[in-house]
Amino acid sequence: MKNIFKILMVFILPLLLINACRDEADRNWTSPDPSIHLYNTTLSSNTLYPSMDNNAFRLVWDPVAGASGNYTVQFSKTADFKTPITFGTSATNSLTKTIQDLNTSLLQAGYSPYAQTMLYIRVINGTNVSNVISLGVTPYPVSIPVITNPLAGQSVVLNVNTPTETALTIKWNDYDYGTDVNYLVEIAKKGSAAFSELGSVQNVKELVLSHFTLNEAASKLDLPVNVASEVDIRVTAKTESPGGIITKVSDIVTFKVTPYQPAYKDFYLVGGGTAVGWNAGGAQLLKNTQNLAEIYTYLENNGEFRFLGQQDWNPINYSLNTPGIKDAYKFFKTWSSNLTIGGGDENMKFTGDSGMYKITIDQNTKSITVTASPIPTIPAELYLVGSINSWNAGSAFTMDLVGDGVFEYTIAIPDGAEFKFIGQQSWGPLEWANIHSSGNSGFLGPKGDNDNIKFNGGGATYKITANVKLGTYKITPQ
Repeated sequence: MKNIFKILMVFILPLLLINACRDEADRNWTSPDPSIHLYNTTLSSNTLYPSMDNNAFRLVWDPVAGASGNYTVQFSKTADFKTPITFGTSATNSLTKTIQDLNTSLLQAGYSPYAQTMLYIRVINGTNVSNVISLGVTPYPVSIPVITNPLAGQSVVLNVNTPTETALTIKWNDYDYGTDVNYLVEIAKKGSAAFSELGSVQNVKELVLSHFTLNEAASKLDLPVNVASEVDIRVTAKTESPGGIITKVSDIVTFKVTPYQPAYKDFYLVGGGTAVGWNAGGAQLLKNTQNLAEIYTYLENNGEFRFLGQQDWNPINYSLNTPGIKDAYKFFKTWSSNLTIGGGDENMKFTGDSGMYKITIDQNTKSITVTASPIPTIPAELYLVGSINSWNAGSAFTMDLVGDGVFEYTIAIPDGAEFKFIGQQSWGPLEWANIHSSGNSGFLGPKGDNDNIKFNGGGATYKITANVKLGTYKITPQ
């Protein structure tokens, strides 16, 4: 008998232990009891049709005593709500939307038209979570592109340290048109009708945006840095065929973007109305000091120009933020009265008299002003004066004219040397030196806005070049 008892214990004890472990596992993995009761909803048909667009889709739940804030209704394709989608919010214990809203949300969540898929719904309020209801639903296709990413309410935080990495891939669903289709993706502040271009693609249904590209777009919208702001995006599909042009615009999706403060930009001046002409490789860099970019340079009456972000035509261009200019080039929000839009969709035009001007760009306010230089003309002669000749203007060295407004002189320069350029062999009105203050910036300022050029030459021979027309100078070892 004792032996039989021992045998039974051998078999029973493991079973008890196994069941105990299962009970413990069940306790660990079972969700807490719902604290909000969500009532089942019924549809007149679980297969949705366009004719049902304006029909109401209503969800009701019991209110939570002492609840604060809104109730949020979430959708999911799976019962575990691993990737919940916000369908709507409500300050009361019900939410009413249209079947069209429901259908659009399903398509944005990746539900396939004409295929029934389970839809799971719950309500949350703070730490309170409702029971989950489910139904099989079949959405219908729509005749416009449907943005599937980003989701409504999604937040994108941009990173200054990873400018070239992907920040967001905008995706959408659309029909196969049987011909080439061009997609234009646009962005605007939430609720604004002033959309600007984010990018365009052909025959593909996504647009990849880097942190830099999206941050530039946010900057053009004047979104505050380090703050999550709501923006609207839309996608326009355009097809051309013998039957004509068809344009279809998606519904707007609103999401949040947090831009960063970029490093201050470089501006390169180029154009037929400037001293460098339409030579992108020789475009003139402006002097940067914090948010200000500036230069004294030559501008021609009715001459056109714009600014590049590099000594090349692409990828960055800056022009006036006004109708008629390409969206990608719009930058300056305000400008002086002697500037206007040029003859094309890329350039600005200078309407003042030909001569020397100071261009000032304030990157914080995105403003550009063009004011006359105290010395409006280019000198016919230029002289070098300074510690290298005991600051004797009467015996200043005559520089060689080697180009339009360009002068050179070769000389041995000791350490601690200081000098200026003058337009006469005397201390008179024509004078140029380092812009604003003493130093060796390479940028010229006229009399009243300059100080000595300082240079440690160690007694070696250098060629000093002053380009008064361009507003620059350089010191080159020989």
